Amino acid sequence: MRFRAKIVDLACLNHFSRIINTIAKLAKTCILRLTVCKLYFILSDKVANGGASMWCELCQGNFFDEYQMEGVAAEHNEIYLELVPENLSRALKTAQNAKAVKMKLTNKHCPCLRVAVELPSLSSSSRIVTHDIPVGVIPRRMWNDFREPSVPDFDVSIYLPVLKTMKSVVERMKNLSNFIVIEANLSGEMNLKIETDLVSVTTHFKDLGNPPWASEDGCQSSAQGRDLESMAEVCIDIKKLQQLLAGQQVNPTKALCNIVCKRVVHFILLHEEVSLQYFIPAIA
Repeated sequence: MRFRAKIVDLACLNHFSRIINTIAKLAKTCILRLTVCKLYFILSDKVANGGASMWCELCQGNFFDEYQMEGVAAEHNEIYLELVPENLSRALKTAQNAKAVKMKLTNKHCPCLRVAVELPSLSSSSRIVTHDIPVGVIPRRMWNDFREPSVPDFDVSIYLPVLKTMKSVVERMKNLSNFIVIEANLSGEMNLKIETDLVSVTTHFKDLGNPPWASEDGCQSSAQGRDLESMAEVCIDIKKLQQLLAGQQVNPTKALCNIVCKRVVHFILLHEEVSLQYFIPAIA
């Protein structure tokens, strides 16, 4: 089992750092899955137990100048590691003007992901700052717990408004309530609502558009045949939504959400070679 990689391009390094910062805001611990072509960051708190879950997918070729990995076996050419993303985020903070960043899986006293940051130096010798991030190796028998979540059989799928606007609305509402209702229809309308004994506040968004989901995706949704004006709604923990909006540094070119009425809301943020999915279950 081996892994080593290197990022030289500064734009790629900064982009990678922003993604790790986003993940660190959403998950205290997560699974890093390494394959030949891709890296995945996975949080699979069971939605049934009220936890949010996350799936973030990156193509390694868009970030790394060098990338080598050998999985646990020839027929299972993958590696699954458990780590604290905040530790990786901190290590990358030291790399803002780095000449290069190398990552390597090591096993001195315990399994570690070694991040070696090569910093510019006035002399001919380079300065290297090394961070050893402890990781847990996930055994093969548990890999199935971290498979990609299927797109839920949603009632409504809708593009999100500008995330900055949505964030400022949700931050104001968070001061008034612990819960928020997201409702949307197939006419591109979305409302964010809070209701308490003292106050009722609704913010309306119009003309957002609804994504065209192809049925060959295997994603037959219950949206088909649905009344266009009919609202699907879900009530969720406002802190989890605010965490996503405040923490995201992916700066997506496309952002949408799928609502399964009274069950779950599924957010998808897309930016070229990065996709981030985040599931927030309904409050029972």
